[in-house]
Amino acid sequence: MSSTRLNPLDAAWIFTESRATPNHVGGLLQFKLPPNAPQDFMRQLMAEFRSHRKFTAPWNRKLKYAFNFNPVAEWVEDRHIDLEYHVRHAALPWPGGERELGELVGRLQSTPLDLSRPPWECTIIEGLEGGRFALFIKMHHSLIDGVSGVKLLQRSMAFTAKDSLDLPPFWASGKPSNKAHQHAQAHEALLPTFAHAVTGAFEEITMQAKTAPQLVAAFSKMAKSAMEGGDTMMVPFDAPQSVLNGRVREKRRFATQRFEMERLRAVAQAADCTLNDVVLAICGGALRRFLSERNALPHKPLTAGIPMSVRPKDDEGQGNAISFIISTLGTDIADPVKRLEAIRKSVGHAKEHVQSLPRQAMMQYTVLLMAPTILTLLTGIGGRMRPMFNITISNVPGPDKPLYFRGAELLATYPASIVTHGQAVNITCQSYAGYMNFGYTGCHSSVPGIQKLAVYTGEALRELEEAVLPKGKTRSNVVQLKAARKPAAKKAPAPVQPAATVADAPKTPARTKAAGAAKGAVTKAAAAASAEPRPKRQKK
Repeated sequence: MSSTRLNPLDAAWIFTESRATPNHVGGLLQFKLPPNAPQDFMRQLMAEFRSHRKFTAPWNRKLKYAFNFNPVAEWVEDRHIDLEYHVRHAALPWPGGERELGELVGRLQSTPLDLSRPPWECTIIEGLEGGRFALFIKMHHSLIDGVSGVKLLQRSMAFTAKDSLDLPPFWASGKPSNKAHQHAQAHEALLPTFAHAVTGAFEEITMQAKTAPQLVAAFSKMAKSAMEGGDTMMVPFDAPQSVLNGRVREKRRFATQRFEMERLRAVAQAADCTLNDVVLAICGGALRRFLSERNALPHKPLTAGIPMSVRPKDDEGQGNAISFIISTLGTDIADPVKRLEAIRKSVGHAKEHVQSLPRQAMMQYTVLLMAPTILTLLTGIGGRMRPMFNITISNVPGPDKPLYFRGAELLATYPASIVTHGQAVNITCQSYAGYMNFGYTGCHSSVPGIQKLAVYTGEALRELEEAVLPKGKTRSNVVQLKAARKPAAKKAPAPVQPAATVADAPKTPARTKAAGAAKGAVTKAAAAASAEPRPKRQKK
């Protein structure tokens, strides 16, 4: 039986596991039932899943602890996997909406995985309104990170409904174990996530520090920025204390939000900033309102830790360039345009600072920057000290075309991430088929009512749209568009309707008649993505 020793980072996810801080990530995948689906479609799906006994890596791996001089566990193949444990069934009281679904996912995310088995679970969820069902799949971070897990899940789907009918379940469509594929995986570009940033840091710890002068200059510049203050680069441990950064307990809450990518791109184009800047700005606006209502908004702006792809100027394009930067969220600024501008400058300063380093120095810089975060993971001191930053916000790309699973169209995919001591809320978003899907994972005790945070994100986007998009006469705070950009900007409706806030659902129709029935069904699922109480449905 072959075995693989855990690397230091994967072992750290095991060592820091506790009842209050389970280290698994998950994904909520929402589907629309196939046309003319039989009444027992879900029963057939469940029976088929539990009858499929072929497994591929990493879904067939379990931990084995060695009783020798090396205390680090290793992965071994489990040849007796109990699918009745790993594949489960749940049903919401019909018609189940996003609030009920979010509560169920929060309970599932709260429960640690059984580390004596292959550390993953799949729950088939039925009873959703609008002819939908869902899969919630969670996996331990020591086995696989969330983004790579989503990639593996996509291998069990196809771009057409017909082609998806013959594909095996995701645990049978994992990566093959041949050496060529492993070599290709080792050189695959890492996506900008917190886990990949920490992974890169661990891989570089053993590298000789031959770039000491550049590192000294980089951290000296950071220290100077901290002393000068003002409109400069944000630095670690300059974040204010907040309710987001205390100790956490077992119970989790999960909420979702969804926006059309064209809305985000229109704002980014009008404000001459990046899509990621807009994501940070609407998250900052939502956090400002969320904390203000609880009289818990710090005077200093909250800061975000952001995994980003940052390639140095001397890099010719080979290898990975993942770093971790810190940006303001502008929560001390009421005006949405000024908040966006503050974030754009802050992110620009941080990226310019890292990109000015040679590649070797950039990796060493990332190691030193991530060292405090790694230390809190290993020692559990998070929540008892000043936070390095207030919240982690990740934005990762997904497939841009619709996917199908057993003939059912995948409507949306929402990531669920790790909450730990000192980081009571995590926001991770992923693009899919023309939409940006937000997943909010939070500690129920530290940050109750996280569903409102999802709603407020939608309202923050609407505020930005009203402020920067042309609407009739030019306003003083409108960002002037270049001549080439004006045609694209005119496509934005005026006023622009938010895509996914239940609070606005009673006031606005689902779609215009011209949108068509299919598009209306998708929009209805998006419009319920917040977890506010659903409005009563009118009888037809």
